[in-house]
Amino acid sequence: MVPMLSGRESLIRLIGKRRRILPPNLWLLLESVASDSSSGKNKASLEACSAAAHSEKPGDLPYDVEWVSCPVCGCSIRGTDCIINSHLDSCLATGKKRKLTQSTLLQFNFCPKSSITTPLTNSSYQANYEKANESNCANKSSNNHVLVEFASVQNCGGNQFSSNSLGHVHCDIDTSDAASIENIVNERTIPHHGVDLPSLNMHCQSLKIPRLGSNEAEDSDFVETLETFIVGRRFHQNIELRHGASLSVLRDSENSNDIHAIKVYYAYAESEQTLGYLPRELARCLSPLIDKNKIKCQGSITSLPKHPHGAVPIRLVCQMVIKDNSMESVDRETFKLLWRDVVRVVDHAKTPGYQRNFRLLVQYVLHNHLHLFVDEETSFLGSFNLLSDDAQRLFVRLYTRKGPWFRMANISYPEISDPKKAILELQLAGYFDSFPLSEAPSINDIRDVLDVLSASEIREISKLELCKKGVNSARRKDICNRVYHAYINGRCPYLPKRVLEWAGTCVKISSMAEMLLWRVQRLFFLNGDQDLSAFLLVNLGLVRFPDYTCSVSLPIFPDRNDLLAYDEALGIAQIMDQSLDEYNLEMIVRCINLCNSRIPKSFEKEIQLSVPDSPPKFFSHFSAAWVYSKVLFLGVSVFEHERRYEDAVGLLRVLLSRFTCDSRRGHWLLRLSVDLEHLGHLDESLSVAEEGALDPWVRAGSKMALQRRIVRLAKPPRRWRVPNCAHFLKRKIKEVNINGRPLNCGTGAKNIFYGYDGDLCGVEQLALQYYAGDGGNWQGIHSESGIWMTIFGLLMWDIIFSDVPNVFRSKFQMAPLDLDTDDFYIARKFHIEALLKLIQDGKAEEILTSSWKSHLGTSCRGVNWERHSLSELQTVVACIGGHCLASFCRHLAQDYRSWSSGMPDLLLWRFHGDRDVGESKLVEVKGPRDRLSEQQRAWMLLLMDCGFDTEVCKVSPVPLS
Repeated sequence: MVPMLSGRESLIRLIGKRRRILPPNLWLLLESVASDSSSGKNKASLEACSAAAHSEKPGDLPYDVEWVSCPVCGCSIRGTDCIINSHLDSCLATGKKRKLTQSTLLQFNFCPKSSITTPLTNSSYQANYEKANESNCANKSSNNHVLVEFASVQNCGGNQFSSNSLGHVHCDIDTSDAASIENIVNERTIPHHGVDLPSLNMHCQSLKIPRLGSNEAEDSDFVETLETFIVGRRFHQNIELRHGASLSVLRDSENSNDIHAIKVYYAYAESEQTLGYLPRELARCLSPLIDKNKIKCQGSITSLPKHPHGAVPIRLVCQMVIKDNSMESVDRETFKLLWRDVVRVVDHAKTPGYQRNFRLLVQYVLHNHLHLFVDEETSFLGSFNLLSDDAQRLFVRLYTRKGPWFRMANISYPEISDPKKAILELQLAGYFDSFPLSEAPSINDIRDVLDVLSASEIREISKLELCKKGVNSARRKDICNRVYHAYINGRCPYLPKRVLEWAGTCVKISSMAEMLLWRVQRLFFLNGDQDLSAFLLVNLGLVRFPDYTCSVSLPIFPDRNDLLAYDEALGIAQIMDQSLDEYNLEMIVRCINLCNSRIPKSFEKEIQLSVPDSPPKFFSHFSAAWVYSKVLFLGVSVFEHERRYEDAVGLLRVLLSRFTCDSRRGHWLLRLSVDLEHLGHLDESLSVAEEGALDPWVRAGSKMALQRRIVRLAKPPRRWRVPNCAHFLKRKIKEVNINGRPLNCGTGAKNIFYGYDGDLCGVEQLALQYYAGDGGNWQGIHSESGIWMTIFGLLMWDIIFSDVPNVFRSKFQMAPLDLDTDDFYIARKFHIEALLKLIQDGKAEEILTSSWKSHLGTSCRGVNWERHSLSELQTVVACIGGHCLASFCRHLAQDYRSWSSGMPDLLLWRFHGDRDVGESKLVEVKGPRDRLSEQQRAWMLLLMDCGFDTEVCKVSPVPLS
């Protein structure tokens, strides 16, 4: 059984939901690390393996296949002579015309180096960044990290694109439209009444537009037909749809959700019957033309949707009201620009949302983080836009599915007309690998491809290859493991052939595409919790992110090597997590030793820079050293579980010596003091506790736990003087004892009691019933920290999302990146104190109500819109009082990370006669054999200092009568 280890959950969040395929070089590096930390060969083996990994040439890797350009269709392909000739035969058979001038299959187009750099404003940090960027341009492929040699970048699609096809950045981005890309990602997108139509716009080809001002258009009206949809049907579902019915449109400038709204209704109905609205993006472009009476629109329903709330396909005929020859030249140009946008939006809507979102993600990252990619990587990512629509859609579909292998026979999507052709195109472009592979499959490939087989298929293979009986009763996972280990031991050499016979050809995302797209997503979201599904949630109206300004002046990764080091560290963290699942202690120790050797000793010198131009402190959270520290502390938990306290002490000393300005120091010092006590070093344990209690980075529960250790260990003859903190720790917390009839009181089981109403309940509900009756007629809820974080988020909303440089990097954030650091309060101190003054003066209820009404449903860290009603929050705020609330918010703003958990279980309130006079109480409930944690005790004492009425309610069991 895998033990519950401190730090495991934090590491899992850091790694992210998607488990990527790690490069073989990283596994080789770990294999070279001695599992015994005392081995003297550890360092030498690390250096030898690292040098071997860095000396690999792209040509030595399996992607060393040249790209050629087809002279018939113009597509870029690669592969064996047979594949190239087959492609050429198929092109000639279809009778396609040549798109290129006479050329041979051996003619290449190479991408020149990019000339774009990311603008920075910060002086010294910018200088370092530019210096590193110049070094990258001189030799981008040279680095000290094994992940860069994941696969051959140079031969994975980079050579087939000319500078003409890729513009300046070699990724199908027009640099003149760079600002529009930024606006697209930063634009707040809220559909009409939660309409599930994508609103993210991107550049795409325009339809043919009549030439305004030409001789051909002078004697005729401008008429154009658009294929679009009616959206928002769920708000008008009572009106029946009629196929082929005539439609009219009308501007709805009074719409509270969108001033550009255009509603659609039946043309010849006796009364106006609104069917819905035109899509938001189309309405934004079309409304100026309608408002200025330049154009009129009529339409008809072309088909009925399968779902009653689905979008309704319509054909919209737009006709110019004024003759083109009677328009002024300025008006003519304005009309042309507006209409071009209309056509672009309509054409763009034909592309599925997931395809548009994926292209937007890649384009945005390449535009803003180009310095982190070499030219070959940029070309490979940019080649995605040159693939056919079917190939793009299939790739995104499979990339977002659980893999890694997929049966070709099972790949079928309604929007993809020819999956086999799309798969072949993706293989030729380097985005897909197929099974069987062109070379001998790796052990990991064999293990992964077994997952595509059904239970019956894997049983048949087991019978044929191993001649084992009784496999029918075994579990599928056990049979897969048996077959896999037989293949490793050489007893099942024909397993790849058997898998191919049963599963057919299988495909997976290539290692090159997997590596680059993982980096793209991490650069865009800056966390492992979000992925492409975030776009979908926004488009469907299920999630709405707050309004804020993305003011970016400093790159989080100023140098490519910084990104590669971070990437490699996360790869080691993933191996650590996988090893913990199997509790492979040998591999766990290898990961620990490798991380210990990789933490840069100069890390703290960079963090401690106090000059104004130094990067924000939260930038360190995106460094390799930060990831390694997570792995090392998890290693401490493993060693403590194994009772290897000397090893745990060694790791803790490493962490404390290299991270001197870190809020995690409190927990590290506490564990160090405890482990030293386990080793019998009581004097040293006391010294560590005393030093830790004086450390300015030790706070909240950790500080109190260290102080309690000091009081316990500082006894004569070890210490003759009473510790200064003893008086503080002796402060009494009010206690109330109540009795309850238990259903069970077993050790380790959740306590269940019979409530005062006779129903079964937990200790918190029992305490609520007591306080509602004999305890003083209180109203209350069991909330712990939940309601307090909601109150803090609503009161501090404008502060949290205020315009502070570099804390908002994309429009998919629920909080600024510095919320968990001291910088949050420092950077906003003036505005925070001004707001706290208003709260202290009794304006909290007014601020909370205004924030609730303005931002209802918008995602914000800590705010739960569903659990508490506005009236309940207003009542709580009124009863707490301005002084206590302001003091509470100040502590959270100064140290959100330390104080965002551990609040008392119950929040109680009551009024005395008039509603304007109320009071509140906070209660921590403890059942039999429970006691306050150090964090809870710290909270109770802090709340007492803030003026809150707090107490502990202890529930004692009484025998059943």
